[in-house]
Amino acid sequence: MDAARQAEAPCFGQAAVNWLGRHVRFDHCVIFGYRGSTRPPALYETFSPAESHIFVTLYQAGPYLLDPFHHAAVERKEGFWRMRELAPDRFYTSEYYRSYYSQTKLAEEVGFFVPLADKEALVLSLMRLRSSGPFGTADTRLLRDMAPAVISLCRLRWPQLPSIRSTHEKAKGGAVQRSDEFERADIWKSLSLTSREKQVVDLVLQGYSTESAARMMRVAPGTVKVHRRNIYRKLGIKSQAGLFARFAEIVGLRPG
Repeated sequence: MDAARQAEAPCFGQAAVNWLGRHVRFDHCVIFGYRGSTRPPALYETFSPAESHIFVTLYQAGPYLLDPFHHAAVERKEGFWRMRELAPDRFYTSEYYRSYYSQTKLAEEVGFFVPLADKEALVLSLMRLRSSGPFGTADTRLLRDMAPAVISLCRLRWPQLPSIRSTHEKAKGGAVQRSDEFERADIWKSLSLTSREKQVVDLVLQGYSTESAARMMRVAPGTVKVHRRNIYRKLGIKSQAGLFARFAEIVGLRPG
């Protein structure tokens, strides 16, 4: 994507916010681009600097790997979706939610999911803070009806995502620095976990219960429990909080 098209992003984003805001009330909007497990670029945001630190900077540091919206985008879902429709059964009591997502102080997040070419995707998220309350039934029905138009406009504006180089490299002192990119399968490589144990870790951190993780893996719940005990023993931890702490350590996440 050339520099001229990148410069148009704020104009498109603001126009989209103005148009959607005439129909439904929301507090924030952000557009992230997703490309597998690589760090997602923020294509547009309405946050203050302090809010951006939580919603964008901290998110890009690693929590995006556990985000239901990220997973849905990578799985190439399309249309309008509410967080509650995509989140695992224990998402709202997970350590990820307590340690990171709760900092956003959101009552609800909804999104327009837009698959692009070459396994890329973007998500235009609308957010309402706890002080505003969640989106109402009439709001979500209207947004769902508007989804085809929003998706078409996003595809016209972003037929492809900006290159990783243009969004993840910054010049500093005349040198170019590249941000690390995480591959989910490689996060636990140094910890001697089996492929099954890595899968359990990923599901547990996302907020899947033992039973739902077992269904995802097509094994018995008891097998997941055994894997979980072995993981905790290998990592020298005793709880999901300890597991998230190790995840945060590995990806270099520093709480705000």
